[in-house]
Amino acid sequence: MVLHLLSLRDYYGYELTQIIRQETNGVIDIPIGSLYPALYKLIDAGYISDHKEQAGKRMIRIYYHLEDSGKTRLDLLLHDYYQTNQAIQDILRFNGDEQTDEHEEKRGN
Repeated sequence: MVLHLLSLRDYYGYELTQIIRQETNGVIDIPIGSLYPALYKLIDAGYISDHKEQAGKRMIRIYYHLEDSGKTRLDLLLHDYYQTNQAIQDILRFNGDEQTDEHEEKRGN
C-alpha cells in the first residue's frame, strides 16, 4: 500500500497513515509507530528515499519518495497479489461438484 501511494506522489509518514485509514474506512489503521520501521526498511532496501521540507517556522516534515527500484518492486508485488487473489477466488467459487482426476482415481473410477 505504501509503495502504491508513493507511486502517486511524495507523502510524509503521518499523511500515509491517514490516507490508508480513510480510504479503507478504518478497516486498516496503521499506528504511526508501526509505519516508520516499515519505511526505514524500504529506505534500506533502496525502494524509497526521504527528504526534509520546512512546514512552518519550526516544523520539518520528512517526505518519502518512490525510487525506480521501488516501482519495479511494486509491479512485482501487484502481480503476485493479483495471482494470489485470483487463486483464492477460484477456490471460493469451487462448489465440490467437480471431481478432480486424482480424486476419481482414488475412488477407482
